[in-house]
Amino acid sequence: MATQVRHPIWLPAVRPAGARTFATLYTLESFARASIASVIPIQAYDLLRSEQSVSLLYTMVALIGLSVTLFMPMIIGWLSRRWVYTAGVCLLAVGALFFMTDTLWGQLIGMLARVMGASALAITLNLYIMDNIRKTEFMQSESLRMASSMLAWTAGPTLGVFLYSNYGLLAAHGVVVLFSLTLLATFWYFRLGDNKMIRAGNVAAVNPLANIGRFVSQPRLRLAWVIAFGRSCFWTTFFVYGPLLMVVTGQGELAGGLLVSAGNALLFTAIFWGRAGKRFGARATMAFAFVALTVALLAAALAGESLPLIAGGFLLFAAFFTIALDALGSTAFLRAVRSYERPQMTAVYRTFLDFSELIPPLVYSVVLAFFGLGAVFCTLAVFTAICGFFTWKYLPKSL
Repeated sequence: MATQVRHPIWLPAVRPAGARTFATLYTLESFARASIASVIPIQAYDLLRSEQSVSLLYTMVALIGLSVTLFMPMIIGWLSRRWVYTAGVCLLAVGALFFMTDTLWGQLIGMLARVMGASALAITLNLYIMDNIRKTEFMQSESLRMASSMLAWTAGPTLGVFLYSNYGLLAAHGVVVLFSLTLLATFWYFRLGDNKMIRAGNVAAVNPLANIGRFVSQPRLRLAWVIAFGRSCFWTTFFVYGPLLMVVTGQGELAGGLLVSAGNALLFTAIFWGRAGKRFGARATMAFAFVALTVALLAAALAGESLPLIAGGFLLFAAFFTIALDALGSTAFLRAVRSYERPQMTAVYRTFLDFSELIPPLVYSVVLAFFGLGAVFCTLAVFTAICGFFTWKYLPKSL
């Protein structure tokens, strides 16, 4: 009828997604994950009473998480990005509930839920970033995202260990649930899944093995994976074996949390590294960072268990240079991946995190059977030196 009027439904105006949108989401996600980053290895050690057993537990979890990551494009095709992201947030909260049981099975399931949730969040967030950020702005966007998460990764580990040591499991893991709910509400407020500027999240289901083959066939993607794997191996080692070094040498659980927090406090330098990459080039900056990281790790290995505080200091130097790789490393992938295969290649690229949580603990479990904790850092130094060589030799100067 001509007299009928259809009134529009007014929704709160939300700015188009940009670098600050993704920095906000990543910061909240970081709070949810960082608050128990140091608690998990300490809790696992309290249950198992063996550094080698802790390494094997991490290896088992990473192996299962890897299979989930490879099938993520198919899951996104079934559920769409917004629901995969939502499921990832919920898995972080569910994992926290299992950790509260203080049992070995609860520890295992909690770690699995945490790994699968992190995988879902990382892949979907990267897809949103590639849809909304120009390639020429990736370096600036990524350095902002890393720097914005500084508070979370600085205060979170110490807060988690403090709550765990003084108020127990419910307090330490309850914080994760709180931040997860905040992240979920913020994500739906931004309405990323409904934004018309974003292409549809649905993708055709592709055999994960075919995706791996396609990824491996592209040299620039292979190199981007190696760079990301190298830096992630450091953080896995730092988060797990840094606190263990403090606990085993009698420095205390809080010292382990403070070490991790101090390393994460350096995330504010991501802005500096972003500018350095723009001034001197990503290749030169990342190659230099790998060399400096290797030297710092060797120094930490020499200090070892006999001088744990000095070893911790060198690990902080190593963290400073690893942040350069955090700020610049993903640019190598974001600029190389083709737009029509982003979901599939992003899922394969994301396996660097799963492998970094799988291979180092497996290797370290063998190393620890014959040597002390210092040998862990020496082993990692050998690999970061190799990564630095490949970065300098094969990364394009124009990046």
